Amino acid sequence: MSVLPLLPLQFAAARMFQNALAQHPRMASRLGAHALKRFAIDPVDCPFSFILEPKADAPRLTVVPSLADQVYDARIAAPLLVLLGLLDGRYDGDALFFTRDLMIEGDTAAVLALRNAIEEADIDPAEVLGLPKQVAPFVTERYRSLAMHLRQALGAPPEINCGSGSQ
Repeated sequence: MSVLPLLPLQFAAARMFQNALAQHPRMASRLGAHALKRFAIDPVDCPFSFILEPKADAPRLTVVPSLADQVYDARIAAPLLVLLGLLDGRYDGDALFFTRDLMIEGDTAAVLALRNAIEEADIDPAEVLGLPKQVAPFVTERYRSLAMHLRQALGAPPEINCGSGSQ
């Protein structure tokens, strides 16, 4: 993946972020004052990272090749499959933090607010992809099955039943 240009990933990530916000417009307001923070999302097994700026007037998700020259308030780091599992409700962030499968640096109150906003949103993979409601259950089921198999094959932590997102 390190030889791929970041532009296609940037386009896809921004589109999925916008789809999630369209389905859950209260996510940014749920962050309160933390909506003005910059979050570094660091998939440690990938040659790129994300900068999340959830501010209500102009939310943005940017793909960057490195966090070295970036300014951020908090950093959330884990393998990509773990980060995706946090988004779709398959993992409990507290459990991953205490087992050291998830690393957090910086403003932990902002990270907690972000985690609560994501959990409350109960994000569905199909809606993030912008798929019609008729095919959403099938796509979500397939995605979750594939992700579970990938996590098992790659030795990621086992999924945790942590609420409504993990049905």
